[in-house]
Amino acid sequence: MNGTWILLVVIAAIAVTGLANRGNLQAPLVLVVIGAIASFVPGLPRLELEPHVLLGVVLPPLLYSAALRFSVPTFKRNLSHILRLGVGTVLVTAFAVAFFAEWLVPELTFGAALVLGAVVAPTDAVSAVAVGRKLGLPKRVIAILTGEGLVNDATALTLFTVAVSTVVGTEVFVESPVVFFGYEVAGGVAVGLVLAIAVQWVRSHMDHHSLETSLGLVIPFTAYLVAEEIHASGVLAVVAAGLYMGHRATDLSVTTRLQERFVWESLDILLEMFVFAYMGLQLKFVLDEVTDNGYDVVTILLYAFAVLVVVMLVRPVWGLLNWGRRRAVRKAGLTRLGRDPLTFREHVVVSWAGMRGVVTLAAAGGVPVVLASGEPFPGREIIHLTAIVVAVGTLLIQGSTMPALIRRLDVTDPYERLRAEEQRALARSISSDAARGRLRALSEELPSGTDAERMQRILERVERSIRARGDVERAESEVEVEQGPDVGAMFDKFRRSVLRAQRTALIAARDDGKLDDETLRTELESLDIEEAAAEERIDRRGRD
Repeated sequence: MNGTWILLVVIAAIAVTGLANRGNLQAPLVLVVIGAIASFVPGLPRLELEPHVLLGVVLPPLLYSAALRFSVPTFKRNLSHILRLGVGTVLVTAFAVAFFAEWLVPELTFGAALVLGAVVAPTDAVSAVAVGRKLGLPKRVIAILTGEGLVNDATALTLFTVAVSTVVGTEVFVESPVVFFGYEVAGGVAVGLVLAIAVQWVRSHMDHHSLETSLGLVIPFTAYLVAEEIHASGVLAVVAAGLYMGHRATDLSVTTRLQERFVWESLDILLEMFVFAYMGLQLKFVLDEVTDNGYDVVTILLYAFAVLVVVMLVRPVWGLLNWGRRRAVRKAGLTRLGRDPLTFREHVVVSWAGMRGVVTLAAAGGVPVVLASGEPFPGREIIHLTAIVVAVGTLLIQGSTMPALIRRLDVTDPYERLRAEEQRALARSISSDAARGRLRALSEELPSGTDAERMQRILERVERSIRARGDVERAESEVEVEQGPDVGAMFDKFRRSVLRAQRTALIAARDDGKLDDETLRTELESLDIEEAAAEERIDRRGRD
């Protein structure tokens, strides 16, 4: 498959996503369905990427971008839940699928069935988080789902490596699975942190926004490849680097922060939409592989759907059993654990958010063709087709029912908006106090020999500009509190409309020869900052 077809698929995926968003549809579901239908178009070549491309090129930026936006304190606060899902649930799912598939499918040995289990075990929280934010899931639920997505890939890929090596007959870096897993975790985290600290130091000595942004773009790929070179977890290296860089993002200039945010948002959308389209486009060709190797397609599809059912049941059953156990232990007073931060209804939502994605597809494609003895890998085509069915099936079934489930259970937190408003008011108060304190200090520290009256006028202008920004934020809050969020949204809509009218008038003046281009660019930069602030408030309101 040449690059031309890949680019055409990317363009088509972006177009379909835009139309789906306008129709208030879930873009991932639409892309998978259209891709699956398109795979049966006569003469369409197969869009096939090597597993190392999916794992080494597509996965790192997606993980890194999510880690950049994820709060380190939030990660620590929800660490127990994240580890139970990202490690415990992945292992339980993998072994449950392994025992079931070995019993159901004659062509699979237990080792090959465990490979299948590792392939289908990790979840992809992209669509679940997107739906949850849109429908107002509490932030703690979003945080747990996002954190799980940062951890579970490493667990599944480590188990996949051990299982494949056992079946093929090759040796892994460390023979003991437990020691190997520990080394993968420690090595991956160490590589990510060391690289991130080094990059942060280099950036602190730079004064070029584009270079700083460019340096940030290579971090996830470098972290992944370096960790894989020493047989550590490339996934955890990327996550560790992203968490550190996101935590230290406040050290960057506002220009660099804006650049990075928009770059990563665009790259996220591009890669995610491509992956969902790619997922659908594999269906027809995987069915052909099954037929070419002498299997009955209907029988193998029945096997795959049976595994899909097991995958969809294991997560909620295990999750709710675990929730019940913890609740019983707390009631019996046998633990010092406090109240579970998630309610029963929130646990149900988290348990149902089990859609699969890029790691499942990449791992399935990475199953070796032959064993060390030269014999074919047992049931390789069955594993590949089952992975496709599980990925597409969970996305279509669980992904399409998530909105209805969230609405039916009514898991929105009525006090979360109040807490968010209190935090924003506190932030504004801290910011105002800091501004007043700094202005006082500047007025008292005027260097000798300067025109004190002139400096005072400059400080007054600075104070007015800061006060004006605060007035805008207070006006927005007052509108929302007094007249509701819809009026607040209209407030920002009108303000953005005014800014765009200013932009249009300036460009028209330049085109008429009344305004030179250099002045236009300077004025547009100022308007861009104000418009970016308005857009941020609109996006924040949508996330809240």
